Amino acid sequence: MSSLYWHTTGTGDRDLVLLHGWGLNAEVWQNIVPRLSPHFRLHLVDLPGFGRSQGFGALTLADMAQQLLPQLPERAVLLGWSLGGLVASQIALMQPERVTALISVASSPCFTAHEDWPGIKPETLESFQQQLSNDFQRTVERFLALQTMGTENARQDARQLKDVVLSQPMPSVAVLEGGLEILREVDLRAQLPQLAMPLMRLYGSLDGLVPRRIAKQLDEALPRSPSIVMEKAAHAPFVSHPDTFCQHIIEFIQAVTC
Repeated sequence: MSSLYWHTTGTGDRDLVLLHGWGLNAEVWQNIVPRLSPHFRLHLVDLPGFGRSQGFGALTLADMAQQLLPQLPERAVLLGWSLGGLVASQIALMQPERVTALISVASSPCFTAHEDWPGIKPETLESFQQQLSNDFQRTVERFLALQTMGTENARQDARQLKDVVLSQPMPSVAVLEGGLEILREVDLRAQLPQLAMPLMRLYGSLDGLVPRRIAKQLDEALPRSPSIVMEKAAHAPFVSHPDTFCQHIIEFIQAVTC
């Protein structure tokens, strides 16, 4: 039987749903919960199959979004990091009336590199998928190390992400493969301009998985959507620069939901 982990905390009067990335769980937000909880009612979610959300197999992006919708507040700001950014975008496309604003963090509507689009090389994602069956814990650790590479405290930040993974049940190989398949195959570039709600995009200048050049290309496709490139941050800016990160979130939500 499947069960979705969903924890609500905070004293604010606006709902903010936090959706984590591939291989991780809601504990990844532990740095920023104390900073955001005075301002918002936070909803901490383990995506289906990850962490404490057990009993799920590999899901498509639409299936994953569908699993979250029944527990979503009637109106909420969605913040999605990496894979979570795709999930948040999919929810906003499926039920826009439920989403007051959308924030994507180190995310891309298309994670795979194409001739005219920067991203992760297809062979890199295929390599991760192949290695999962042999030694999936080491494969996850390698992926986490890529997320902090180049930051001033890269080793410490990677250890923090690893501790988050190990603090909760590990996802199955099938769930991890399904998540990589979403990163490899999904392309929402043509659909994002349909979104009418406020959208902010946050990037790390040192991110090796979602290159900063994506910000500029989406600025042209989404002219009403502000983008912020955080200097000296990589793929997990809320880990390396929590104060600056939270200030951007608070200011944006206050501006668009007051």
